[in-house]
Amino acid sequence: MNIHKLNKIFDHRVRLGIMSALLVNDGVNFKFLKEVLDVTDGNLASHLKTLEENKFIKVEKGFIGRKTNTTYKVTRAGEKAFKLHLTALEQMIKNLQ
Repeated sequence: MNIHKLNKIFDHRVRLGIMSALLVNDGVNFKFLKEVLDVTDGNLASHLKTLEENKFIKVEKGFIGRKTNTTYKVTRAGEKAFKLHLTALEQMIKNLQ
């Protein structure tokens, strides 16, 4: 089994969920992620920070009217790393069958 190809950053279910949401959407806001993943503000914020620090996501801040709006998007590096992680998971599962 080749588990060293798994990326430890994506081991947590919240980060796995964030990356999954970002891969199928052009960009999502904090409220959307919070509702979809059913997590607290602080929990989500800490996982987003980890992904941002590792350059897997980018943060875009703006306004909708007078309200601030923060949008998250996956970076090319993040997309590549996440797809490699998913491929490694698939291989692990196939090797166990």
